[in-house]
Amino acid sequence: MTYEFLQHYWCFIVSLLGALLVFLLFVQGANSMIFTLGKNQEERRMLINSTGRKWEFTFTTLVTFGGAFFASFPLFYSTSFGGAYWLWMLILFSFVLQAVSYEFQNKLGNFLGPKTFQCFLVFNGIMGPLLLGGAVATFFEGSNFIVDKGTLTSPLLSEGTGEAISRWANASHGLDALLNPWILVFGLAVLFLARTLGILYIINNINDDDIHTRSRFQLAGSAFVFVVLFVVYLVHLLLKDGFAYDDSGTIFMEPNKYLHNMIDMWYLTVILLIGVVLVLWGILRELFCGSKFFTLHSSLFTLSGIWPAGIGTVLTVTPLLLLSAWNHTAYYPSTADLQSSLTLENSCSSYFTLNTMFWVSLLVPFVLAYIVYAWRKIDSKKIDRAEIEADDHAY
Repeated sequence: MTYEFLQHYWCFIVSLLGALLVFLLFVQGANSMIFTLGKNQEERRMLINSTGRKWEFTFTTLVTFGGAFFASFPLFYSTSFGGAYWLWMLILFSFVLQAVSYEFQNKLGNFLGPKTFQCFLVFNGIMGPLLLGGAVATFFEGSNFIVDKGTLTSPLLSEGTGEAISRWANASHGLDALLNPWILVFGLAVLFLARTLGILYIINNINDDDIHTRSRFQLAGSAFVFVVLFVVYLVHLLLKDGFAYDDSGTIFMEPNKYLHNMIDMWYLTVILLIGVVLVLWGILRELFCGSKFFTLHSSLFTLSGIWPAGIGTVLTVTPLLLLSAWNHTAYYPSTADLQSSLTLENSCSSYFTLNTMFWVSLLVPFVLAYIVYAWRKIDSKKIDRAEIEADDHAY
């Protein structure tokens, strides 16, 4: 295995984890509509217990995503997590609020009341996907940082007084990304995708006609906004200048770079298009499940909408992230200093580290198999009103 292969392999693994995280944001998407889909306390408890059985998967994947990035591309980790820390602190704060809210909303002595913690879940449901989507958009739009590897040889470093290898170029430390309208467009697209997936999951996981009726009504609006925002950003991405680099490592702006990437790496484009079709299939399956067409072709639409849409999300996001890094593309561009932009070559770990982690990563399929098994056990019975009333351990 060559060094270049390992760099591309771990970029693929990180991208796949990122795609799985986007799919699992259905927890946040459903939580953002607790008061919209649940009109009384009983219905809201059903919604919260539905997502409450899956929130650990989302949080664990977020941590694993960050850990994989740290181990394989440490310079990105130190630059982004260390420089744009206000952005990441807001993301982590919202997820901490989520964990606390699940556990304490119905505990004895909760003087804030259940509704306060439910509002915290709504906050996480909106801010989590929005900010994570904004962070991902910086892979294409760039961030305001400077990298100076010369500080590694500074004599002050051994005395603990030297500067860090990378630093943010302004005092906003990541919040300036939210001033870029295209980053907001992508962040909102991720938010409405999470809401769409959340609705599809609720329809599949809760056995209640009233919630199903409201969910399908909300699905049409959320899906429409997501599709519009995604198409608008995709067109912008294909037309914009991209951050490329040559064999010497020099970064330069290339017109229509991401369009060229889609043409050069046509196999990623095919996977992305298949993913888009699956997402649309999952949405249409739930919107028109009672129509004559779906009845006549029921054998093609036996799966609940969450599964084709979920698989499609992973198949769409994975190649989209790879388009930002493969084919001599700077995956974390700097708008403050073009030559500080991070690439697979200038930001990765050593060959020994990547090679060792490669063999460890072969255990991942066994972990995924356990997750699938646990998921099926958890969802063996759909949530209904009777179960919530009878379960002493319900949220």
